Amino acid sequence: MVKINTEFRRDRIVLRLDTKKYEWVIEPRYWRNPILGVLVLMVLPLFVYQYPNLLTMITTANLYAAIAIPLGLQIMGTGRMNFGPQFYLGIGGYTAALLNLHFGWGPGATLVATIAVCLAVSLLLSPITWISKGLYFSLITLILPLAFLDVTYVYGDIFRGEVGLSGMSPLFTLGKVSWNYLAYFYCSLLLLLIFLFVSDKIGRSRFGVNLAAINENEDVARMMGVNVNRYKIFYYVLPSVLTGIVAWFIVHTFRTFAGVTYLPLEFMIKILLISVVGGRGFVYGAIPGAYLIVGLDEALRGLGTINYFIYPLVLAILIIILAPKEGVYGLFHRHHYRDYYASMKVRRE
Repeated sequence: MVKINTEFRRDRIVLRLDTKKYEWVIEPRYWRNPILGVLVLMVLPLFVYQYPNLLTMITTANLYAAIAIPLGLQIMGTGRMNFGPQFYLGIGGYTAALLNLHFGWGPGATLVATIAVCLAVSLLLSPITWISKGLYFSLITLILPLAFLDVTYVYGDIFRGEVGLSGMSPLFTLGKVSWNYLAYFYCSLLLLLIFLFVSDKIGRSRFGVNLAAINENEDVARMMGVNVNRYKIFYYVLPSVLTGIVAWFIVHTFRTFAGVTYLPLEFMIKILLISVVGGRGFVYGAIPGAYLIVGLDEALRGLGTINYFIYPLVLAILIIILAPKEGVYGLFHRHHYRDYYASMKVRRE
């Protein structure tokens, strides 16, 4: 017979079914701010839907944040700085685009193919997480997307080099251009929130405890009985697949994909800046970091050629101010501290 026990605590309701435990938080301070943040993001496009450039900008910010969230999870879970998540952006993007253009596969079929290909490639390369030490892992991840970029030039008849691929099938068509822009924004927001939810749940689970242990000290984690190599593979593969899904969304949203846009080091630096400015180790920090970096890029672009000097200067000032304080979300979290979040550490051993 199943034993049912219900506990009413100050901040939550606990339900126990034999050995299983379920909790529901009822105290507002735990869920008020996330809900307010989501509501702000949902209402934001309604004020700018008449300006396609601004709507595209905030959609791009959502996608950048959706790349930065898995990257933070990957860096903490492997204890190694990854300079090449855009490699799987290229793998996923070209998989979806080529299958759609040459075989007529729809978005649903290309999504399954993208997940399968990114899963296979990441599993094949996952041993580098425990074979390569410290900076050697970072160098390998730096080389992979640059080598793939060269492949897109060498086999230009397939990847179309600098021009890239275009004309892929859209996710959907609603009849009006403004409706399409709004729909793509909300789809990108949904993708972002799913990634955020998955990362947050992992961080608060037993996997998150092991993640923190590996991130702090691998030797101590092994002494605690954590299978470090297995967890490293998991935290390398899962974020790689999530990054590939973002590429699939880009292909069927903007209907163009070029390796020269996403594979160079400049794109990776932008993603790393989002992580640093938003908050290292805070999955929520990727959202304000992405909106800040993308908004700053768009605002300074109108200055013309002087933007190439002003933009890095402003970024340097932001990093100097925010990095020691753990980014934008770190400023908030200092005054509303409740949970432990592991900070990113890069090992040299």
